[in-house]
Amino acid sequence: MSQRRPRTLSDAEITALTHLANGNALYRQREAERKARLSSALALFHPAAPAVETPSLGLKILMISDVYFPRINGVSTSIASFRGSLERLGYSVTLICPDYLVGQVDEPSVLRIPSRQVPGDPEDRMMRYRDILALAPTLAGEAFDLIHVHTPFTAHYAGVALGRRLNIPVVATYHTLFEEYIHHYIRWVPRRWLRFAARRLSTHQCQQLDALVAPSQAMQHALSRYGVTTPTTVIATGLALESFCKPQDTNDFRSYYGLPQQARLLLYVGRAAFEKNIDFLIDMLPKVLTEHPTTRLIIAGEGPAHDSLVQRAQEVGVAESVLFIGYLDRSGPLQAAYRAADVFVFASRTETQGLVLLEAMALGTPVVSTAMMGTRDVLKEGEGCLIAGDHHEDFAAKVNHLLSDETRRQQLAKRAQTYAASWHEDTKSAELVAMYQKL
Repeated sequence: MSQRRPRTLSDAEITALTHLANGNALYRQREAERKARLSSALALFHPAAPAVETPSLGLKILMISDVYFPRINGVSTSIASFRGSLERLGYSVTLICPDYLVGQVDEPSVLRIPSRQVPGDPEDRMMRYRDILALAPTLAGEAFDLIHVHTPFTAHYAGVALGRRLNIPVVATYHTLFEEYIHHYIRWVPRRWLRFAARRLSTHQCQQLDALVAPSQAMQHALSRYGVTTPTTVIATGLALESFCKPQDTNDFRSYYGLPQQARLLLYVGRAAFEKNIDFLIDMLPKVLTEHPTTRLIIAGEGPAHDSLVQRAQEVGVAESVLFIGYLDRSGPLQAAYRAADVFVFASRTETQGLVLLEAMALGTPVVSTAMMGTRDVLKEGEGCLIAGDHHEDFAAKVNHLLSDETRRQQLAKRAQTYAASWHEDTKSAELVAMYQKL
């Protein structure tokens, strides 16, 4: 009986098998790296060296979010504000959030979950749902009293699932009115379909929770309009006055960016995103330049609308009067920008609160802004700000008024600091604790 000889593999088959082997090896390597990073997160609960524990005076809170620093936005700022304030008040707060490839700083009680990039979005990261649920046995041993979710993506579903497994209440802050801006990013679907889908999804998610936090009255009304019946409390994010209002930076903002000393500076701080309505500020700028030709509009922030805004400034003919400076560090450069500005300008139609308005006022920079959605709760005419209509003529007229009347500008600057002090973060955290305790 003849013995069959093994068939010789072709070059193409050898190449294919090599790629397959390499792929499996790469997969195993990535899985090992993922598990290593997850283990490092769990190590927060089991430090290598014994430490003297400070007993918590109150609740143990587990926060979960799809975004956190170094990703800069209002949600990250809100989480940092409440975490710091709650801990000062004697409460224990642990945060679960994504890991980031660049700019990440390790913090106590922050569990960084292995994540991947969100397709088409270079700023955000997507956590792995299963990795969060894998923490359940360890989290159970920590005896948390409740879970506070801050974003409606992986964090929401993982938070709800953990709440059931740990048998503790789940509360969420509804930070973003998605129906008002999702059409900027999904342009190929009719806007009314997107609004309907966003409302239905938001309602479904909100009904899964034990309680809700709305940053403003306008947001609470929107949720009520959707048909949400989950108990909702309005609690705005407070301002960390002591840490934010640091002594004046010795570096001169104007010199650093090559701005003439006599130039009048208008400042916008926030994401360069379509829903922020920054093109409104660019479009009204020519009416300011007519009376104050040395004016510069400073846009401090980055985001998906950046290139569109640069093009808009060129089309309007004000490219030389608009300066894009990107994100500014909050430990000095951002404060220097606020202090250097003559007027802070803001025109977002979809803001749930508008923390940057309070930041500007806390540093003595008067504000000209529209009052729509959440900014209506923040702004009071004459209390550090002038409220403008949602059209270029009125907005530009109020800016020109402050640039022309130095006495009025200084009066508003003084009132701004007094008004901002009433928004201290410890006051807002006390309101949040009262809502927690009801659960």
